Amino acid sequence: MGVFVFLPLVLPLTAWPVARLAEHHLHPRAATWLLSAVAAVLALCSTLCLGLLMVVGTAQLPGNPLPDGWSDPEVRAAVPYDEIAGRIAIPALVAVLLACMGTVWRHLRVRRRAERALAGMPGSPVAVLPDPAPYAYALPGRRDRIVVTTGMLAGLNAGERRALFAHERAHLAGRHHRFLLAVQLAARANPFLRPLRTAVVYSTERWADEEAAQAVGSRRTVARAVGKSALISRGSPVPTLAHFADAGPVPRRVAALLGPAPSPRIWPPAFTAVGLAAWGATAGTTVSALSSANAAVTLFFILHAATPM
Repeated sequence: MGVFVFLPLVLPLTAWPVARLAEHHLHPRAATWLLSAVAAVLALCSTLCLGLLMVVGTAQLPGNPLPDGWSDPEVRAAVPYDEIAGRIAIPALVAVLLACMGTVWRHLRVRRRAERALAGMPGSPVAVLPDPAPYAYALPGRRDRIVVTTGMLAGLNAGERRALFAHERAHLAGRHHRFLLAVQLAARANPFLRPLRTAVVYSTERWADEEAAQAVGSRRTVARAVGKSALISRGSPVPTLAHFADAGPVPRRVAALLGPAPSPRIWPPAFTAVGLAAWGATAGTTVSALSSANAAVTLFFILHAATPM
């Protein structure tokens, strides 16, 4: 294996350029799919890398439950700096697993709380809460619903309300919560993937904006609705779900809506900045997957040979 076993831990850096360029040069739908897939594969590879290093590190601990052959010098020689890397990998992998479990638990808890808040209300696709605080969000589940308050509706005119509902329906139809959860888990697994998480949060909102603009028939109306809702809203009480007024990327979203519609091209031209960045991220992802597979296969055969039958 050699130093190749460590590559999946640092190859997420190859995705940083495309994380920024995809926001401006790819259709939001294509950017969401590309960045989410890259983040998921890179996170899985880096976690597998930590798992392999943890096996080597655990085998060196006195009193470990692993077979004695797993601490064979041939096994340890497969990983450079095994005494340091192996032992560091143990708490690192535990931290990754705990962080991912905490992210999933918080996501499920938020959804349960949101569903309980709607208990007793009519089962229509749109739930209007009698709350003067202006906010709206998409609540996925067995029965997808759009949650909006009377305070939000009061601050928008008829056209802007149509834009709001179209935006939230796009979140539900595109299952954007799955993309958001995937990149959140990826960022927990490897901190180098945080720029991809930020980019996907923005691209999912832009994806819903573009779908709303097509449904309403006016990009300016959607831009006005996004800007006005951001001004009157203090944010959603369920920040882990996709919601209409996100104060962070709102200026960029409005500027994009006031410009021409993005090209539906799925993959950028090769000899452009975003094209080269996309190919670089793809190459980094491929090398990471191959390095992880090679390390896993190599370690399997070594441990199999070292384990007494």
